[in-house]
Amino acid sequence: MADEEKEADAAEAEENAVTEETEAPEGEAAEAEAPKEKKKKKVVRRRKTKKERENLLTVAIRLAVESGKVEFGARTGIAAGILGKAKAFVLASNTPADYRTKLQGYAKAAKIPVIEFEGSTVELGSVCGKPFSVSILSVFEEGTSNIMDFVKKSG
Repeated sequence: MADEEKEADAAEAEENAVTEETEAPEGEAAEAEAPKEKKKKKVVRRRKTKKERENLLTVAIRLAVESGKVEFGARTGIAAGILGKAKAFVLASNTPADYRTKLQGYAKAAKIPVIEFEGSTVELGSVCGKPFSVSILSVFEEGTSNIMDFVKKSG
């Protein structure tokens, strides 16, 4: 696998390289000016890597689930909001209105930040690596994730 990655990196580096084309001067005066060739640079647009295409919040959520301490679900999220134990909440875009208002009220009282995930509950579940939908993700410890950076940006 390491060899494949090295080959892919080498191929990408070749794509990213700036190619240089030279213009040949014309006529007899051109022979006198031959040492002063003009170089035209042609910039090649590179494709985005897989990491660049992926949403940064998605990466942060996945890392928090893998390396930190999180809980899934509306009931546990609301309970953590009442007790003020969570560091942050992640809400899916289609979380039911009653859960959303309850959680936002408790989070505001406990000064816990709420991050809006732009995907649906099913998408949030798949980002978390679970085979079920997740409407509310409660983050207790972020682990190696940078999810708290998103809290600072949105808040």
